[in-house]
Amino acid sequence: MLGGAPVVAAEVGVFGWPLRPRPTVERRFDKPERNWLPGHRGVDLAGSAGQVVLAAGDGIVVFAGVVADKPVVSIDHPGGLRTTYEPVEAQVTVGRRVSRGTPIGTLVAGHEGCPAAACLHWGARREASEHGRREYVDPLGLLHEVPVRLKPLEA
Repeated sequence: MLGGAPVVAAEVGVFGWPLRPRPTVERRFDKPERNWLPGHRGVDLAGSAGQVVLAAGDGIVVFAGVVADKPVVSIDHPGGLRTTYEPVEAQVTVGRRVSRGTPIGTLVAGHEGCPAAACLHWGARREASEHGRREYVDPLGLLHEVPVRLKPLEA
């Protein structure tokens, strides 16, 4: 405490976690060798049904609807990056400008393959990579967190 007020660490970086408090990662990103091959094109974050989902970064909502019976929200960010959030009941409409931390919807239970009662599948892709095509990226790489550094134990 400093002067009677609790000290809170400010989040750094352009992107932040789409769930608060910081969620457990239930399933990690597994980039396929080719876009049509099996893999996991995002991360699954443990949450609870009805939990508020936040925009991970500043951008414009480009999709808020249903894909393959799943409610999805997609946001385009500067630099050709798109993030997706599913299953999320949208509270935003297409064309809306959002900031990091803006509520975009609520998490729906039942994400297949996730051990938690409700999981947010958070994905990211670059619209055009150096290869001239879409490229899936690990959304955890968007977060700029201070890495833990372990020092050797001195005898």
